[in-house]
Amino acid sequence: MNLTISGHHLDVTPALRGYVTTKLERISRHFDQVVDIKVLLTVDNLKEKDMRQKAECNIHVKGKDLFAESAHADLYAAVDELADKLDRQVLRYKDKSQDHHHEPAKRLMQ
Repeated sequence: MNLTISGHHLDVTPALRGYVTTKLERISRHFDQVVDIKVLLTVDNLKEKDMRQKAECNIHVKGKDLFAESAHADLYAAVDELADKLDRQVLRYKDKSQDHHHEPAKRLMQ
């Protein structure tokens, strides 16, 4: 799994990099076919202070690309929300991809 963390209008500190890495490890525990993860952390120069910090993530899994984004006043809270969204998407994709082996429908006998 390749993990790329980049920042736009902010420096990605080692503490922030470690926090994002630990939050996204949960995704690789649920689904082992994750190929590439790209995280973009930004600080927008908006006049409102409530949704300035933004976290975006592109995940390339076997057969599909997943995307999620989150905005919050605190960057750590945005990363938490982003990890939750990605976790739901990966679990949904995993269930859909592994649900092809169900039993055939039984016919009613007369």
